[in-house]
Amino acid sequence: MPRLVRRLLATWLVLLALGHVAALAVVWWIFVRTPQGQVLDATALLGTSIGRERVSALVATLLDAVSVVSLIAATVAIGFVALARRRFLLAVVATVLIAGANLTPQILKRGMIDRPDVGIEGTNIGAPNSLPSGHMTVAASIVVAAVLVLPPRLRGLAALFGAAYAAVTGIATLSAGWHRPSDAIAALLVVGAWAAAAGWLLVVAQRRDADTEPTDGHPQVVAVMALLGAGLLVLALLALGVTDQGSLTPPGELSRTRLFAAYAGGAAGVAGATCIVIAVVLATVHRVVPHRGVSDPPEEEIPRMSVESGSD
Repeated sequence: MPRLVRRLLATWLVLLALGHVAALAVVWWIFVRTPQGQVLDATALLGTSIGRERVSALVATLLDAVSVVSLIAATVAIGFVALARRRFLLAVVATVLIAGANLTPQILKRGMIDRPDVGIEGTNIGAPNSLPSGHMTVAASIVVAAVLVLPPRLRGLAALFGAAYAAVTGIATLSAGWHRPSDAIAALLVVGAWAAAAGWLLVVAQRRDADTEPTDGHPQVVAVMALLGAGLLVLALLALGVTDQGSLTPPGELSRTRLFAAYAGGAAGVAGATCIVIAVVLATVHRVVPHRGVSDPPEEEIPRMSVESGSD
């Protein structure tokens, strides 16, 4: 890869990481620090009670599968895939990505995030310091790390199924009443920032003769995910307009229609943000993790010992 291209890519990844951090700060400020944001978030959380009994068993099964044990198992599996491809640095960076992304919410919730009481009844439901969502962070970080380490031919499929899994997990945390929509979106932004940082490390460490293939970027899959994500975010904004009518009415006093609109809008926002974040990762991963340099042996080449017949 030419030096200029590497520098531009490294600069883009730094800006991308800073953009995720800035977006996280905006989400925190609006939905944690302002009365309007707290009302909207609490309205969506209260709206999740609609139909909860019908999906409670499925939601509980899905969320119970997200644990420390499953996170460790997934991390080991991802590291093994990278090592099987003889990418030691990639295995280390993917592990750091998962560990860093999942430690960040715990640090933020326990030492930095403070949800003030804005004096509006109903805004204090749920966990006081719930941003970002730990469950959503686990799901999204595993998906992003998997896209990072898998061979190019599997990345597009992994991104599609991974985005669906992460989105369903985020929506499940809403349906269970564990998290507000902003909690899940904040978790996605945390993972996106760590993914950009991990990409920067890999670009800095790249060989000068590293080769890239444009088709490895899966442009069709990226386009589909980006369009789907944008459409879902538009739906979320429309639902937000139905929910928010310019007043600070306590969530418990709103109609069932507005509560359901808030719930549906929150779910659409989580799914849309998931598609966008993973689409960005997929769009850049083929340059962050290129083919081996021309002097490296092919990945599929397996050393073999030959046994020759005859006497010594």
